Amino acid sequence: MIKDRLDNAKIYYTLSENIKLGLNWLKEQDLKNLPDGRYEITGTNNYVSIQTYQTKEDANYESHKKYIDIQYMIDGVERIGVTDLSNCKSCINYDSEKDLEFFEINCEEEYITLKNGEFLILYPHDAHKPAISKNEITTVKKAVVKVAI
Repeated sequence: MIKDRLDNAKIYYTLSENIKLGLNWLKEQDLKNLPDGRYEITGTNNYVSIQTYQTKEDANYESHKKYIDIQYMIDGVERIGVTDLSNCKSCINYDSEKDLEFFEINCEEEYITLKNGEFLILYPHDAHKPAISKNEITTVKKAVVKVAI
């Protein structure tokens, strides 16, 4: 897992060409005015989902096998639980179409706060629980870049 500000994106360009494409796409868009929906960067290898939603009190952890997530906060604040996949027990089996599996954890939870202009790069071994409210339920707008492994 990597957390940083989009202003520092160039530091991470060497991780992979697809991560570079995803971070550049975020930097080049007028994200605050971009409507919710799916946007192709390079077809199924790289795409972005713009989402506006209300945070919640709790959720299950999730993980992906085919994609790395770059979660970027456009507007708002949320907490994201993060743990190594080895701390998790599957509670909803892997759906290969959605590239999504849900988990319960068997350890103490650790949360990261994601604020405007910040991103998290989450790898398949980074189980994560996004969209958790910090103090109260609020509306946020976030971009989730899916980067093919």
